[in-house]
Amino acid sequence: MRILRYEREKGTYTLAALANDERIYDLPYPDFMDMIYASEQSGKTPLHYVQDLIAGQGPIEETLEQLQLAVPITAPEVWASGVTYEKSKDARNYEATAGKLDADTFYDKVYEAERPEIFFKSTAARTVGPGQPVYLRSDSDWQIPEPELGLVLSKSGKVLGYTAGNDMSCRDIEGENPLYLPQAKVWKHSCAIGPVILLADAVDDPYSFDLACRIYRAEEKIVDGSANTKQLKRRFDELVEFLARDNDLFDGTVLLTGTCIVPPNDFTLKDGDRIEIEISSIGVLNNPVKKQESKIAAAR
Repeated sequence: MRILRYEREKGTYTLAALANDERIYDLPYPDFMDMIYASEQSGKTPLHYVQDLIAGQGPIEETLEQLQLAVPITAPEVWASGVTYEKSKDARNYEATAGKLDADTFYDKVYEAERPEIFFKSTAARTVGPGQPVYLRSDSDWQIPEPELGLVLSKSGKVLGYTAGNDMSCRDIEGENPLYLPQAKVWKHSCAIGPVILLADAVDDPYSFDLACRIYRAEEKIVDGSANTKQLKRRFDELVEFLARDNDLFDGTVLLTGTCIVPPNDFTLKDGDRIEIEISSIGVLNNPVKKQESKIAAAR
């Protein structure tokens, strides 16, 4: 069972359940966590609670493609994990060593270390949903999407659901100096999540998700990559445990779990590109790419 959020009237949002047969059923909640709280009060799992809510209820007339989808959850914080796949380690090494792949770096140490790399990625105001543009950073010349499985968490660290995420990244800024990581990762519209949340109790094995990333330029596919969460070096509970150490988690926090799909080293996103991130059983997160004017240049 998947949960989506859409704009029913201008400025008014509602949740809906997307069943396996692709039919959509309205839910009486504006926010994902409201539904979770109600399921807890009922003593039912979220999956069983939603199934009971829609039992005997007719689906809405619209299809998924006809709805104005919004971010499925207004996550108060989005965090991200790095170097959780070997492919990611190799890409970071390439950036940091100017292509000298035989040189060991701190990324090799992080990949093998007990402590994972976890960094702050986004706030609700910086995060966009399906169909909304992700922005290019104006002071970077080497930018890529990072398709990742996202964990939707409660304040106790429980995984409530899974979603698709795009951790936009500036490879040149991070490669220049690892201390520049926040600038390589965090800016306006640098994070996208969606299109839905797959309820955790509807998932048998979270280490069997297929991921794909397709990038289109003038509607011609120029990048096409795939991976599977079974390739992860770390476990999800391990990442969540480190995120929660001496830290307050908020209900609805999203933790992106790292990428295993990296475009060719000579590729960079351009204004007008379109990114599709697809995760099996979740769906396709589709975002156009937009160049934003430098605020420094605009102020001159």
